[in-house]
Amino acid sequence: MKTICIVTVGLGAGGIENYLLRFCNYKHREFKRIFIFCRGARTGILETQFLQIPNVTIVPQRIQYANPFEFLKFFFFLKKNKIDTVCDFTGNIAGPVILTAKLAGVNTRITQYRVASNRFKGNFIKNLYNGIANKMVRAFSTRILSNSYAALDYFFPKRDKSDKKYQVIYNGLDVDTFLTGSENLRKELSIPQDAFVVGNTARFNDVKNHRTILKVAGELCGECPDLYFILCGKDVRNNLVGQIDPGLESRIILLEARTDIIKVLNTLDCFYFPSLMEGQPNALIEAMAVGLPFVASNIAPILETVPGDMHDQLVDPLDWEAACEKILSIKENAEMRAYLDCSEYVKKRFDHRVQFQLFFDCL
Repeated sequence: MKTICIVTVGLGAGGIENYLLRFCNYKHREFKRIFIFCRGARTGILETQFLQIPNVTIVPQRIQYANPFEFLKFFFFLKKNKIDTVCDFTGNIAGPVILTAKLAGVNTRITQYRVASNRFKGNFIKNLYNGIANKMVRAFSTRILSNSYAALDYFFPKRDKSDKKYQVIYNGLDVDTFLTGSENLRKELSIPQDAFVVGNTARFNDVKNHRTILKVAGELCGECPDLYFILCGKDVRNNLVGQIDPGLESRIILLEARTDIIKVLNTLDCFYFPSLMEGQPNALIEAMAVGLPFVASNIAPILETVPGDMHDQLVDPLDWEAACEKILSIKENAEMRAYLDCSEYVKKRFDHRVQFQLFFDCL
């Protein structure tokens, strides 16, 4: 049995962290030890759930871009704990980590890409570092994984597509376990049972496009007195609380990240997901698993995620008028709501047993 080290930034309630939690819960018995190395020197809301897994150890230890002493500490950490596999989920930034793992004698070195393009605003220094780190990933990783072809095409456009070093492994979701009960938050949030509720469960980040969500929410709530919006995610309330029309504050509801996300989804009648950038949209997959009709952005990773015959539900992420039109069509058409139920599709396409086994085989 192997001892593995999984490197991530922290343990907030994001797509990477939820993926890792589900994987560790499902596969932890097949490892000797699992170290979750939080290179941002912080943990997060999911720490308690990770620590409930008996052979998981969390290591909040900073690794900055160009601090040799921190990489030296990481080197000795790998040697001391006799790590067999390092898997870094930070994309290009993983380059120096993967090099350090090679120098420490770690035989299996995996870099994971969970976004489909760079998320930083480039300048000469950042672009130079990013380019060097990308070359390190290619040179020193034994496997390069992603949850979308869009990511590999962006970061490694000239790769040999027959090279088995590069592999796409989709997110895994145990739908039956995820659908834990039918409770919702309507009573708690004072939402009428016959109201039509639209929601989004992404953390606050520029690429999640909350500005457009608020524009759509304001337009639709102003037009339809029986329509409500819920925006739930890490830092959502802190960043948006002052941006809602005072007359709509009771109907555009802001919630911070919750561990009972299934209750949030059970509250909704429609899911709106206009992200500007994704790796593979875990929040959208969860909404589809519940059977929620959806309107989402037409970016490449979402086109890859959604069934082809439902691509009509995807619009330009900044086209708020088209989004309003699609949401109103869902509200007014029960047949469309039934047609957009993707729960069975999610069970097959993102079957946790298949996808987690593929990842495990790489480790």
